[in-house]
Amino acid sequence: MSMEELDKVRINKYLADHGHSTRRGADALIVAGKVTINGEKAVLGQKVGPDDKVKIKDKEEKSYRYLVYNKPAGYVTHSPVDSEKEIAEIFDMEGLFPIGRLDKNSEGLLILTNDGRITDRLLNPKHEHEKEYAVRVSTTISPSFAKKLEFGVDIGEGENTLPCKVSLTDAHNFTIALTEGKKHQIKRMTEALGVSVTNLKRLRIMNIKLGNLKPNTSREITGKELEKFLKSLGLAS
Repeated sequence: MSMEELDKVRINKYLADHGHSTRRGADALIVAGKVTINGEKAVLGQKVGPDDKVKIKDKEEKSYRYLVYNKPAGYVTHSPVDSEKEIAEIFDMEGLFPIGRLDKNSEGLLILTNDGRITDRLLNPKHEHEKEYAVRVSTTISPSFAKKLEFGVDIGEGENTLPCKVSLTDAHNFTIALTEGKKHQIKRMTEALGVSVTNLKRLRIMNIKLGNLKPNTSREITGKELEKFLKSLGLAS
């Protein structure tokens, strides 16, 4: 079996993984003739690879929405456990879903959308899309601390972080721009250097900025801001 064949998945799994439908729902769309692969109608069980162009008639005609949302600390992005509370309990999602997540105790920018096309394009680390955070730590930090973060840090479990951009704000605060998203990455990076994070806020995803948006409020992403964002993801607005 060739490497190209190994990269391929069944069309119903592809559609489910990209947020377009469940696998069962995808099968129904295929049977109804609403799914095409490279301009040809898809058939049940057909496989697609990274270079194939998949279109869904109903979805392509759908009006997509994109929101900047300022997640407050103390809420999980989704899938709460035990007594946790999720953002959907305090904010009307209006059929939208978050792209990615922020930890419960973190705050700041989340992108909410009904466009499942952007999930992998934005979150897959191979695309190296930049995300920026403001970080407050418990102890005094120095330029040498920032340099160590910039060069990359051994965060344990055989993982090393890629080079990043760090700018000190003052003795307890800095901003950091990453192109990867390992679990609890920033906290693990600082802890590897003996420093604990006391506050973490996401400020930017690519060209999308949080700005002065108040906690638990949102704004629409439109115009040239949206055009640039989608173009960077390989999509047309």
